[in-house]
Amino acid sequence: MTLHPKPADLFVDRHNGPDEAAIAQMLRTIGVDSVEQLIDETVPAAIRLKHSLNLPAALTERAFLAKFKEIAGQNKVYKNYIGLGYHDTALPAVIQRNILENPGWYTAYTPYQAEIAQGRLEALINYQTVVMDLTGMEIANASLLDEGTAAAEALHMFHSQTKKKNADKFFVSEQVLPQTIDVLRTRATPLGIELVVGDHRTIDLAMEGLFGAILQYPGADGEVFDYTDFISQAHQSGLFVVVAADLLSLTLLTSPGEMGADACVGNSQRFGVPMGYGGPHAGFFATKDAFKRIIPGRIIGQSVDAAGNKAYRMALQTREQHIRREKATSNICTAQVLLSVLAGMYAVYHGPQRIKQFAVNIHALTQVLAQELASLGIEQLNENYFDTLQLKLESKELRDVLKHEAEGRGVNFRYFGETNVGISLHQNTEAADVAEIVGLFARVFGKENATEALLPTDIELKWPASLVRQSSYLTHPIFNTHHSEHEMLRYMKHLENKDLSLAHSMIPLGSCTMKLNATAEMIPVTWPEIGSLHPFAPRDQAQGYAEIFHDLEKWLCEVTGFAAVSLQPNSGAQGEYAGLLVIRAYHEAHDQGHRNIALIPASAHGTNPASAVMAGMQVVVVKSTEEGNIDVADLKEKAAKYADNLSCLMVTYPSTHGVYEETIIDICQTIHEHGGRVYMDGANMNAQVGLTSPATIGADVCHLNLHKTFCIPHGGGGPGVGPIGVVSDLASFLPGHVVVNADGRKAGAVSAAPWGSASILPISYAYISMMGGEGLKRATEIAILNANYIKARLEEHYPVLYTGANGRCAHEMILDCRQFKKAGIEVEDIAKRLMDYGYHAPTVSFPVAGTLMVEPTESESKEELDRFCEAMISIRAEIREVEEGRADAKDNVLKHAPHTAAAVLIHNWTRPYSREQAVYPAEYTRAAKFWPSVSRIDSAYGDRNLICSCTSIEEYADQEEQLVPTDQGPSY
Repeated sequence: MTLHPKPADLFVDRHNGPDEAAIAQMLRTIGVDSVEQLIDETVPAAIRLKHSLNLPAALTERAFLAKFKEIAGQNKVYKNYIGLGYHDTALPAVIQRNILENPGWYTAYTPYQAEIAQGRLEALINYQTVVMDLTGMEIANASLLDEGTAAAEALHMFHSQTKKKNADKFFVSEQVLPQTIDVLRTRATPLGIELVVGDHRTIDLAMEGLFGAILQYPGADGEVFDYTDFISQAHQSGLFVVVAADLLSLTLLTSPGEMGADACVGNSQRFGVPMGYGGPHAGFFATKDAFKRIIPGRIIGQSVDAAGNKAYRMALQTREQHIRREKATSNICTAQVLLSVLAGMYAVYHGPQRIKQFAVNIHALTQVLAQELASLGIEQLNENYFDTLQLKLESKELRDVLKHEAEGRGVNFRYFGETNVGISLHQNTEAADVAEIVGLFARVFGKENATEALLPTDIELKWPASLVRQSSYLTHPIFNTHHSEHEMLRYMKHLENKDLSLAHSMIPLGSCTMKLNATAEMIPVTWPEIGSLHPFAPRDQAQGYAEIFHDLEKWLCEVTGFAAVSLQPNSGAQGEYAGLLVIRAYHEAHDQGHRNIALIPASAHGTNPASAVMAGMQVVVVKSTEEGNIDVADLKEKAAKYADNLSCLMVTYPSTHGVYEETIIDICQTIHEHGGRVYMDGANMNAQVGLTSPATIGADVCHLNLHKTFCIPHGGGGPGVGPIGVVSDLASFLPGHVVVNADGRKAGAVSAAPWGSASILPISYAYISMMGGEGLKRATEIAILNANYIKARLEEHYPVLYTGANGRCAHEMILDCRQFKKAGIEVEDIAKRLMDYGYHAPTVSFPVAGTLMVEPTESESKEELDRFCEAMISIRAEIREVEEGRADAKDNVLKHAPHTAAAVLIHNWTRPYSREQAVYPAEYTRAAKFWPSVSRIDSAYGDRNLICSCTSIEEYADQEEQLVPTDQGPSY
């Protein structure tokens, strides 16, 4: 017998759902002989790649982890006292294992379907409460991308609200973090806003054209200022004031809200989230209640369900799903949910006493350090400080000697100005660390030092009384209950059990690409070599990261066909915005700064026009044909009409309707002929990789959603990563960074950290490494196969709205549910009923109202696709019962969906369908039932009665679940 040795455990076989036998069956259902035939009938020949992807050979999981351990090992984990908004911290192991490393938390989607996301929503309410309590503000959102972009959102919000005529100046204290100033300048310039950077103690607040100001608390150099008088005077001059604050310091310092601030922004990183070489971290945004209707980002609020029970949901959701286009002040369509959850759980686990003790210990050791350094004759400049000392040495030469000595012993300080040194202590600093720092200075200064620098048992808080916090915080029982590990573990598991994630079933969201986030891809994220680096540490300490960035940029260039990539944008919307800034800068560099017209198809996601407006462009909408494609005649007419001022076209490919438009090359050429550039939205790259590319199609810029196509988990609504690729003549305009001059790029930063969410880039690095070029191509093919299989099974039950020339869809399709309205059935009813079958709904009413957009991805098996199709076919039969009068139009199984356990356990069941039909509508649900924890939520009630923080826990304990009598039906 002849044996044939070959690799037995290929990662691509783990990543793709269907095996060869299943593929053969699916092809028969579709009506083609091979995957190759299907691809030929789906993807236009004119845009097909003529070569295979030139990527390294695929590695097994074991081989990848061994190789990556070597790469990560090049990073040097030093003790970092650099500060500047990033601090060492300790994520409790119980939270790391049960949330950060738990697919039940990291594979869930944005909580648009609130009934099956109550766990995450409660965790985000906790986070919002933490932010509101510590900042002293009246309302907070569920996080923004980072501190720099949160500050920029505040600038935009208050610029839109000022009543002062021709107000286009914004004061920025020179003590604001340098990376924040960099992002502010980037965001202000396209809108014609002038930043006035200076000393808050001397600025003329009556300056003509000034509409607002931002202050840092404590300052970047460590000084703590009382801003009460500044804020009062600013308000008298009609200005809005933003305070960028350190959350941990606010356990001891008077809150910005008590000083009168209009908004407070910052970063919750030091609440247990690793530095990760810059991200991801949850930026926070809190403001006054008066601005609740215009606050950027997501707000989680409390409402009631159909039974009258309390339930959480995304409040004011229309701002999220239907971003204002031509009048946009923000393009935010994501958050940092997973990181917000971590920070919120850190507060739940430690409670106000422990968190305050961390702050006390940090400040005590900072006092000890200041005293010891003073005894060595070293000048310390900060009068009032929390955790940061600013030292002035005698000469630059002496400072260089200190830097050499410190780095030789694995210690990083901040070096700035001519002779200044900054030292920021943190939660993990021990007395021995202080002694080590003092010893370093003693050696450099040639002085004796025998002090052990012990943590004192008592210290005097030497701040002025006005700076000492008197108000309480984190008083809610949730922050004063779960302090033992056992109770904390149970609380997190209790919340996890309320949420549906990829650990339960397919999440078939069109345009969101909820695919496998493989465990092997996730493992390196929590390694200290990845998580413990400060983003502003010397570059020679991050050679492992440098290799990761270099390889990933090279591979993404190969996938896209572009010449250069920036990894900095930390969301898809940030990538859009960064791409448009590149185009804007290119035109300006060629004396074409007047080009400001962005052509955008009518079907585009709302972030497209919002990003264009933020980049200083004017939006001109291009019509769609009845088939859902771009109206080429209308596009050509408008490109010619605006030729002198045409900046760009923003286009999604395949289209938002899930079709490979045959005219795409002609469309791109038309834009180029009229002097414009083409920006491609990369939301649908999962249908391009290995088969075509943005450069092949004719695009000049494209953002890539690494949290979609390249396997970074959605994390319940974030983190996201949105790097951009560009053609060669645009490469010099990619984002730079004021602190770390990455690759010599001169443009302004779009995110606070130089490489954005650096610590999760290993996930995409792992995916590409283990798939290889052929594996990536195969994934795209299977994604298209899976989509067309669902289409073939469902099209006789639900009309498929758009298809390509040969009747095929791309990687997703739109199911038309509008005809059911005649029977009183809304698309929302189908979405809610799917929960009873154990599924998250597809994308609802986008890009066409009354439809469902389905994307199965390549990671789902034929068995799972069949279960989903069976659920959809069964729901169609339930709709038919209503259409034919066999079920009441208002009192039926769809209108009451989803069904909770409490709803069906009622003694007097009077509904016209059985309990069994309600909760076990398919045989598979008996073996694996996911129970929604609340009934259908009343969205309008939640918006009318906006409650965005934790409410009394006693109200829950004292009230049994209410059940709605059958004859009343759910309250809409």
